[in-house]
Amino acid sequence: MEKRWSIKDEVDEDLILQLSHAINVDEILAKLLIQRNVTSFDDAKTYFRPSLELLHDPFLMKDMDKAVKRLLSAIRNGEKIMIYGDYDVDGTTSVSLVYSFLRHYYQNLEFYIPDRYKEGYGISMQGIEFAHDAGCHLIISLDCGVKAVTKIAQAKKMGIDFIVCDHHTPGSELPDAAACLDPKRHDCGYPEKELSGCGVGFKFMQAFCRTMNYPEDDLYEYLDLVAVSIASDIVPITGENRILAAFGLDKLNKNPRTGLKSIIQIANMEHREFLISDIVFKIGPRINAAGRIESGRDAVELLISEDKSLAEKMSQDINVCNETRKDLDRLTTQEALDLIDTSEEMKAQKTTVLFKPDWHKGVIGIVASRLTDSYYRPTVILTQSQGMATGSARSVEGFDLYKAIESCSDLLVNFGGHMYAAGLTMQIEKIPEFTRRFNKYVEENILPEQLIPQIEIDAEIMLKDITPKFFRILKQFTPYGPGNMKPVFITRRVVDYGTSKLVGKDRDHVKLELIEEGSATIMQGIGFGMGKYIKQIKSGDYFDICYTIEENVFNGNTSIQLMIKDMRFPYSV
Repeated sequence: MEKRWSIKDEVDEDLILQLSHAINVDEILAKLLIQRNVTSFDDAKTYFRPSLELLHDPFLMKDMDKAVKRLLSAIRNGEKIMIYGDYDVDGTTSVSLVYSFLRHYYQNLEFYIPDRYKEGYGISMQGIEFAHDAGCHLIISLDCGVKAVTKIAQAKKMGIDFIVCDHHTPGSELPDAAACLDPKRHDCGYPEKELSGCGVGFKFMQAFCRTMNYPEDDLYEYLDLVAVSIASDIVPITGENRILAAFGLDKLNKNPRTGLKSIIQIANMEHREFLISDIVFKIGPRINAAGRIESGRDAVELLISEDKSLAEKMSQDINVCNETRKDLDRLTTQEALDLIDTSEEMKAQKTTVLFKPDWHKGVIGIVASRLTDSYYRPTVILTQSQGMATGSARSVEGFDLYKAIESCSDLLVNFGGHMYAAGLTMQIEKIPEFTRRFNKYVEENILPEQLIPQIEIDAEIMLKDITPKFFRILKQFTPYGPGNMKPVFITRRVVDYGTSKLVGKDRDHVKLELIEEGSATIMQGIGFGMGKYIKQIKSGDYFDICYTIEENVFNGNTSIQLMIKDMRFPYSV
């Protein structure tokens, strides 16, 4: 599918010059920083040197005082406390953090992860009844609960209070909980609105520390879990999240907890620096696989384990789940693509809504993402579970999926999520009407350009601009993620130096050596899946490239390499 190149709006030249002089970087880097809302010396200091001292006061979050008061009351009275969380990465890391940290100060704790297939997402009555039978009088819910109004009311009748720690968008009514911590509450003035669920749990424990005068340094030992949640839940890595992610990555690289270290080992990721992308593609899927194939409880058991041999055994089991998940993912994705490819009506629509009752519930979110990549349009994938149609939805850049699903809320049993991802459940007979109305809403509200994959380009530069100093400073832009994406550059009128060639087992990648007019700089690059362009590259004609700049390590040697995202050949005769 052809991609649209979109160059970001120009930045004021005077502002670029001012920042360039203030922090002693070249104008290209100054422009990149301004695009990331870094416009002064102080901004740059915060950006390049994140500090835990700059974390916000947790008591700025609405109901934090009530949450700490209810927790301390439970501890004083010896109440049994259940730590409850969702079965995905954000939920299991949240439970692991709060359970492990509180256990140092109070032992009468239980944790609970709902079964993805028997209970579904969020607070379940089965979980509440389990807490009641176990004698729990307080449930701390993490990464869920803000929309569980009816169930939390029922729990209250059973003598169980809730402290909700969530980061999802609330409904019109908040649950009647002892405290409801959610920075997205309309009446919450907390400065960082985009915390992960684990981030909210971390802030709760930070408030607990400050109230009890416990050393916060002990809590910071759990930031590797927070970093895993931030990366896996794809929240913006800006502001407070950038600080938490930076220090969490540092912990992950230097001294990860036992469970995470065992995952790193089984993923063959030792002896290299971990990046956010490594969490997204290597660690997160393995933690998720437990909840998708077996039980999310297994993931928590691994993450809280301090026994090296036990952690290694559990990580091996989870790795097996991950391999099973990958097989199911491939098969289901192909089935879904076949359904679209054989229907001219489906191919012509601006949405994808597919239902197949025997699809594995544990992989439909991944399949929704893959189909969104393939057809680049809002996508809903549904399967059957407990007599209902349940599924996952994914969106495209700039389109609010949550509002689209919300417009069909009268057809749904429940739903929740964000702008780009959501989960939903409905009666099977409602699928045709949901499909019609969802497609109608998208057709009426989506912009034509939102249906074309876009490569957003930060700056146009020349190959000679990519000096060792330039790259050294660029590396300090990490950690990358939403809100602080890896810079993408465009260089026009490059030409093959004469040594570019096909590489890879199937010779479908191209290894490039490029030069440009008026410069002797030879720049190496790699274009994965771009072997189809080899004739045009070798023709001797100029062409344009867009790319990111990477560090390539081979046989102990380090070099700068361009990671090609796309090519265009406008100068060919």
